[in-house]
Amino acid sequence: MPSSITRCELTFLEREPIDVDRAVAQHAVYGMVLRELGLEVLEIPADPAFPDCCFVEDVAIVLDRLAVLTRPGAASRRNETPAVAEVLARFRPLVRVEAPATLEGGDVLMLGRTLFVGSSPRSNADGLERLREVAEPLGYRVVAVPVTGCLHLKSAVTALADGRVLANPAWIDVTPFRGLDVIPVAPEEPGAANVLRVNGTIVAHPGFPRTLERVAALGYDVRPLDVSEFLKAEAALTCKSLLFRRH
Repeated sequence: MPSSITRCELTFLEREPIDVDRAVAQHAVYGMVLRELGLEVLEIPADPAFPDCCFVEDVAIVLDRLAVLTRPGAASRRNETPAVAEVLARFRPLVRVEAPATLEGGDVLMLGRTLFVGSSPRSNADGLERLREVAEPLGYRVVAVPVTGCLHLKSAVTALADGRVLANPAWIDVTPFRGLDVIPVAPEEPGAANVLRVNGTIVAHPGFPRTLERVAALGYDVRPLDVSEFLKAEAALTCKSLLFRRH
């Protein structure tokens, strides 16, 4: 995690001081938790030239048979891709998103064979069409979701299960999720929708207790994980990893 995170990109939030030492510690615990939940963790060295480089989710989308290298909407992030591509090339063939398309992985929520793609400040219509072009021949369905109140789609909705999502309806249009079980966050906790599903466990920031109570009441094993310093960077649980099967 780069010490330069204090210069991260911001769109909706006012800049406030990030405690770098605390962020480094939180990032280390994040990796430890993923390992404890049964994942192999491959770490990419931080590059201080790219303040947002720890948010690896945004620069790639890993499908079952290939990986899509994105073209971030934030121009300052576009040179983050090579370091991630070097690792992913060991596991998947790579395809790219090219100009004028923009697409960030934080705008792509995969539920089974459906890819919900946010129309956001960081991902445009050309980016969605490029993803559709490469994903639909592999059997995926691509569905657009308007995003109005936050940075990325997954700032406002993430998966609890393939048929159930946790969402903030004030930040996105939930109509595309018709047919799924949509669990709303507590209204006083608008940022609570970003959780990370790992092998049946829901990893969640503990600063949203009412929402976590709702999730636990549904029978999920909830693992609290403090990411308070990353919230200041408009980030959350899903941003700092790319989860995929080796094969």
